[in-house]
Amino acid sequence: MARRAKTPEQEEEKQRKIHAVLQGMREGKSAFKACQAAGVAQSTFGFWVDEDPQLAVEYARAREDLIERMAQEILELSDADVGVQPDGKKDWAAVQKHRLQVDSRKWLLSKLAPKKYGDKITHAGDEENPVKADISIRFVKAADA
Repeated sequence: MARRAKTPEQEEEKQRKIHAVLQGMREGKSAFKACQAAGVAQSTFGFWVDEDPQLAVEYARAREDLIERMAQEILELSDADVGVQPDGKKDWAAVQKHRLQVDSRKWLLSKLAPKKYGDKITHAGDEENPVKADISIRFVKAADA
């Protein structure tokens, strides 16, 4: 399908939206929320990323910034004082809220950047019980029809 040439105004609007999405991600918004705020469909933004190698590099950087920001939020939430209730007792609801916020971000980081933030899984045996892989191939004669 042939594409129509964009007017300078349309190209300028596209660039403004691209900048807004990337800036939103650098400020901590997900790509979805940044696209929403910029007024562009996430699928459209994804198409722009796919067709423009330079934009793909910028998007990857913005995504890395978002991931690092999320990791920093985990530290801040973990270190934050949850405070006390008016009667002077620990506010356990606030503690649970912080725990949920930290756990949610940890889970998301493990999915967005598994090599850096995912669980390390090693498949290995010990000297007495090494891991073995047995592969067998059987050839059977086809039955005559």
